[in-house]
Amino acid sequence: MQKENIAKFFLACLLMFVTLSTQATTLKAGADPQQEGDAKVNTEEEITDYIDHHLADAHYVNFLSDGETGAHYGFSLPVILWDNGLKIFSSGKFHHGEDLVEIDGQHYRMYHSKIYKTDAEGTITYNEDGFPANERPLDFSITKNVLYMLLVSVLMFFMFTSLARSYKKGPLPRKFGRVLEPLVLYVRDEIAKPNIGKNYRKYTGFLLTVFFFIWILNLLGMTPLGVNVTGNIAVTMALALITFFIVQFSGNKDYWKHIFWMPGVPWPMKIILAPIEVLGMFTKPFALMIRLFANMTAGHVIVMTLLGLIVVFQNWIAGPAFFGFTIFISVIELLVAFLQAYIFTLLSALYIGMAVEEHDDHHPADNEDIPVL
Repeated sequence: MQKENIAKFFLACLLMFVTLSTQATTLKAGADPQQEGDAKVNTEEEITDYIDHHLADAHYVNFLSDGETGAHYGFSLPVILWDNGLKIFSSGKFHHGEDLVEIDGQHYRMYHSKIYKTDAEGTITYNEDGFPANERPLDFSITKNVLYMLLVSVLMFFMFTSLARSYKKGPLPRKFGRVLEPLVLYVRDEIAKPNIGKNYRKYTGFLLTVFFFIWILNLLGMTPLGVNVTGNIAVTMALALITFFIVQFSGNKDYWKHIFWMPGVPWPMKIILAPIEVLGMFTKPFALMIRLFANMTAGHVIVMTLLGLIVVFQNWIAGPAFFGFTIFISVIELLVAFLQAYIFTLLSALYIGMAVEEHDDHHPADNEDIPVL
């Protein structure tokens, strides 16, 4: 067993090394060391653009880009627009933002991973704040983030159906189910039960789903695939809203009484505390959204910046040093990937538990003898 663990450790190190090397190679492809004068400035700009591209959603899935030839290795995703009718075509027609697409007399241009309506020249106008002022059609496209969320959903479906089938064959799971079972029991016994109480079974399915969904997406974000789903604030907002609606629709009378007319508090204070409690209903999901988004985005930025410094300095001292720092941060990111999934699940269970908790309305009268312990 010890030999197997050692082999798994070295395999994980090898995969991490390949991942970081691939990302560094992609960064290096965008730099031209033969340039003189402003070469360093250009390289820094290219690195900044690469980091922004890595963090942003896209209509393409790129595995590797060649800065010298301009070649992209990957595949295009379908574009689904609603603009006085449904329009479906491949994002490959944009040629990574270089070409216009004309459909039914209307021209569309991709600019910074967003699709705008333009004239025949592809002109982008800007408002006083420096943002594009062109009209945008309703975009229901299957973007890179959407694709990976669908893939993770399918993966989770097969993982848990396989685990369920293995339990039908015996009391102990088989094969990959042995890996899933401790995690499932941990979420049930250490997160759901202590924080929700006797009604924990009703919400365990949601907690398991959100835990594995966030964790797997976080792990995918550490691969060369350029995935940053949990670093997209729209995704974290959607996850936080799901928790918010579950909490509100599950809240019992004690929950709503505590918010609008807190028991055991003088009535003037109740009037003051009620708006604060209502505001707290919205700050809880907001904290869920920001915490997951900020932590995962910060991790990606740090890793990509350290890799970019290798390209900027381009010498035998800075290269190994920054690469070592990158490996160290990547190991920490493995912990953060699990920790953020755990924290989001734990806080969701805590908020649900506060909503479904039953309070004892019995208050001793003034003339009752209260036992002293």
